Amino acid sequence: MMMSGPLWQPSDTQIAQSALTQFMALAEKKCRKSFDGDYQKLWQWSIDHREDFWSALWEFCDIIAETRGARTGVDLDKMPGGKFFPDAKINFAENLLRPGRRKVDSASTAIIFQGEDKVSEKITWDQLEKAVSRTAQALVDKGVGKGDRVAGIVANCPETIVAMLAATSLGAVWSSCSPDFGVQGILDRFGQIEPKVLFAVDGYYYAGKSLSVMAKVQEVLLSLPTVKSTIILPYLSKVEGEKLPDVSGLRSAVTFAEFIKSYKAGPIKFTQVGFNDPLYIMFSSGTTGVPKCIVHGVGGTLLQQIKEHRLHCNIAAAEKVFYFTTCGWMMWNWLVSALASEATLVLFDGNPFHPSGNVLFDLADREGIQFFGTSAKYIDALAKSGVQPKQTHNLSSLRAIASTGSPLLPESFDYVYQSIKNDVHLASISGGTDILSCFILGNPNQPVWRGEIQSAGLGMAVAVFDDNGKAIKEEKGELVCTKAFPSMPIGFWKDEGGKKYQSAYFDRFPNIWCHGDYMAQTEHDGFVVYGRSDAVLNPGGVRIGTSEIYRQVERLPEVMESLVIGQDWEGDVRVVLFIRLAKDVHLTPELEKKIKNQIRTGASPRHVPAKILEVTDIPRTKSGKIVELAVRDVVHGRHIKNKEALANPESLDLFANRPELRS
Repeated sequence: MMMSGPLWQPSDTQIAQSALTQFMALAEKKCRKSFDGDYQKLWQWSIDHREDFWSALWEFCDIIAETRGARTGVDLDKMPGGKFFPDAKINFAENLLRPGRRKVDSASTAIIFQGEDKVSEKITWDQLEKAVSRTAQALVDKGVGKGDRVAGIVANCPETIVAMLAATSLGAVWSSCSPDFGVQGILDRFGQIEPKVLFAVDGYYYAGKSLSVMAKVQEVLLSLPTVKSTIILPYLSKVEGEKLPDVSGLRSAVTFAEFIKSYKAGPIKFTQVGFNDPLYIMFSSGTTGVPKCIVHGVGGTLLQQIKEHRLHCNIAAAEKVFYFTTCGWMMWNWLVSALASEATLVLFDGNPFHPSGNVLFDLADREGIQFFGTSAKYIDALAKSGVQPKQTHNLSSLRAIASTGSPLLPESFDYVYQSIKNDVHLASISGGTDILSCFILGNPNQPVWRGEIQSAGLGMAVAVFDDNGKAIKEEKGELVCTKAFPSMPIGFWKDEGGKKYQSAYFDRFPNIWCHGDYMAQTEHDGFVVYGRSDAVLNPGGVRIGTSEIYRQVERLPEVMESLVIGQDWEGDVRVVLFIRLAKDVHLTPELEKKIKNQIRTGASPRHVPAKILEVTDIPRTKSGKIVELAVRDVVHGRHIKNKEALANPESLDLFANRPELRS
């Protein structure tokens, strides 16, 4: 499907009724000027007058705080160093639960949970609030307070949200990973931050199998001496006939039911903390070493995510919001914040292709999901599997689909509109764990153009720089942000003098956030991301984004997925393409010729790989991102420092010592 015009555009009624339009009206009153319904004018104002913009957003989103303070920002001309609302006192959990301020009824559903075909349950707002109250009281009696770390080896289930909200209600710092992480991967993360309390599920379901994590938790605890209390959350034990977990072999451990049984629900005592105090500790993928511990602040996380939900995703109270994620990916933290918009969270835990690729669309129809979020790789896998939800499902409630994790290829845009729903707002979004939010994302008031992310986020001074630090348009360069924003990390854990933080984002261009994405701004003021800058190919000195090759290769039905690297060769770099093929397909000279021709005609002769090699698996992180750098290191015989960061580390063996790469 090739179209000269947009794939989707909102109706006049949709624009008039959007929260973005309502906010624009408020902003016009605040600054006494008209934006004429023009998003770019609103965006320009939001970065030229950041203090006015973030203050207006605070008011529009009804942020709950003990005090906002007199100052909106200090040192906002500095990165790092700029701080927003330095005098504000706030509590994250209070803004998600909103007791006494919610417009939705307490008896209405706050959380819907589906654990494959094993567990299904719904939690009301009243039940959620009571569970958080009891859990918070129990944590207080275990000595948990402001600044203490509470960690979770947890599944995407309601009890995990309860544990996070209880911890953050006390001003504690939450950090989590999914239960499929290996022991060393968990210790590489939690060993650095020294948690006082550990929550862990008793196990999880994947592809119909029940997988206990009790032995793993026991081994982890042996190397986490700071943990004083371990609480085992029910998941496997929720299924009828399953036994409660035996916690006798775990240090200072109780079941969740035992942990909270002595406490009665009552009003939650929310500890007020600074806007820039720590809320979450997130972790980099860590395939080149021990993961970086990225510390995110309370207010910046809240304000940025609620902005994205309300204004860019148009999420409203009582809407059902779904994102396919695990608790080891930042999209879990992003999803949970939709409670602050009084939305109903829809959680799914398990394999999205078990027993078929229709599982998540069954869930969308059954629960009437309005906002459906997933990864670009999932959409591509659906297309490759021949799933056609438009023919098999109603999806009448579905108004928006979001995609992130890697660039969404133009052909995936086609697939969504051809095979899922033709009248849907498709929002490709891009940001990262580094900012717990987005630099560029969807826009409910603007058209969707094939292959493009719609707009820069409000308040985000996004630009594309060339190698000399000059802003460019319709040319490929580095994604930068030229002004401070609230969701910048407050630092890295135990980073003396902030040296690691400085070098991670600000060394390339002084006082400018350089994100490490290779991209271009389009004529529509949208964006196309071509891959990570550190994975950019450079044959003969010509910079090539990896997604430019993926876009061509993965159009072929014979190719399920691919991975491309640059191999150092004879004083230059040559392009090497690895491909995983469809069932019963093998790499023949004819197929190799077809692939090269597709790349040559679809991209350029410069993009054509010098070598094409078949593999049976592609290595990826726990959140599903392919790891080009790890493969590049393996090909060059370099040691991979942290294989525990990978979901399938054994797949790296497929790339080592390949004789084809010695000639």
